[in-house]
Amino acid sequence: MSNTDIRSAKRAGWDKELVAIADFVCDTEVDSDLAFETAHYCLMDTLACGFQALDYPACTKLLGPTVPGATLAGGARVPGTSYELEPVMAAFNIGTMNRWLDFNDTWLAAEWGHPSDNLGGILAVADYLSRQNRAAGKEPLTMHDVLEAMIRAHEIQGVLALENSYNRVGLDHVLLVRVASTAVVTRMLGGNKEQVLNAVSHAWIDGGALRTYRHAPNTGSRKSWAAGDATSRAVRLALIAMTGEMGYPSALSAKTWGYYDVLFKGKPFGFQRGYGSYVMENVLFKISFPAEFHSQTAVEAAMTLHDEVRDRIDEIERIVIETQEAGVRIIDKTGPLDNPADRDHCIQYMTAVPLIFGRLTAADYEDGIASDPRIDALRDKMQVRENEQFTQDYFDPEKRYIGNAVQVFFNDGSSSDRIAVDFPIGHRERRDEGIPVLKQKFVDSVSPKLATRQWDSLNALCADPDKLAATAVDDFMALLVA
Repeated sequence: MSNTDIRSAKRAGWDKELVAIADFVCDTEVDSDLAFETAHYCLMDTLACGFQALDYPACTKLLGPTVPGATLAGGARVPGTSYELEPVMAAFNIGTMNRWLDFNDTWLAAEWGHPSDNLGGILAVADYLSRQNRAAGKEPLTMHDVLEAMIRAHEIQGVLALENSYNRVGLDHVLLVRVASTAVVTRMLGGNKEQVLNAVSHAWIDGGALRTYRHAPNTGSRKSWAAGDATSRAVRLALIAMTGEMGYPSALSAKTWGYYDVLFKGKPFGFQRGYGSYVMENVLFKISFPAEFHSQTAVEAAMTLHDEVRDRIDEIERIVIETQEAGVRIIDKTGPLDNPADRDHCIQYMTAVPLIFGRLTAADYEDGIASDPRIDALRDKMQVRENEQFTQDYFDPEKRYIGNAVQVFFNDGSSSDRIAVDFPIGHRERRDEGIPVLKQKFVDSVSPKLATRQWDSLNALCADPDKLAATAVDDFMALLVA
């Protein structure tokens, strides 16, 4: 712990929270077959998200080098493009693509977030190192190394989120991406425990982005590139630490000036469990609908009701949506919705579209669909309220449900069934049902953007987990270049 006398210049010992991260990254073996299997599917799912995002100019305008011409021959490749960049900017590119459509995996706890956001830094650094090693006559990294790094990054981000709510103090969850990516990438670069500690201390000292770009009245597209920014910053901090730059042992606990006192109301982090492979094993895949995860089961319920209500939209008196406390707090939104980023964080909008159209795709957040007057007319008839059982099941570590219920009431006094869904298709409880959908998402997203022979090679490789794990990273990335 730090000194209680802030006048004393005596150096404190390392905060135990930082030591636990460094010990996990440097000394703990990952030996869970389930975690590696899930990481394999997570890789496919995340790449699918990135390739889908390439259809949206709002995303692609942000991709490429920092300034025109600032490319790096032999650098890190950006999937679906021809860019070769230094790893910091490559991490921004990959992270931004993967996150753009709000369609990648999710972790829900006291804090929520999207652990595959870390793949931006992991994949960029792995490709860069592999190409550098190859040029120097050394062995490249393998995709097993990438999968292991993903498991570790998922675990760090997810365990920190279990008992600690950063959003309640106004901070965005992408700060956990920065912390997790920094730790894992520093180790990938060859960092020892001291260098990992130094790098992670800098990640916490960076503080955190404000969540205002996720909430009315400021909701906007920064929420789609914030994770890319975070994982990119992590690569920069890792590279700084690898120069031998000093760290800050009491970055969290220092009185007055540390993270806890400045940004967490003086409260230290709480922990439900140590670091292992729990998060990757239980991560939620967002494979059916590109929608904020607290609404996924509401969308599924609305899809179930579509056939019953689609010809009676004008006869609807009211719609009752029951959700968890977190759903009420962050996506219950009335009034005008300004842009796609506003709409994909509004539970009323995400319920109205499938009730009317029987679908919810990324294109349904664009202005052309949003201008349909029936959507806002339904939104005005919706009542959103907390279901306390849904909230309890949400926080239960043995369940981690994300329940929602939707019921439609008509002007003639009749009503639909109350459709309740406890957990979406991407939940661990529905893995057998979900994996085929995930695989099809991968096919639909990636195959149109690659040459036929290139796609055939990639698809065959992803169908063979052992072969994929043994593949050199630079060879894998070559299959993704468009």
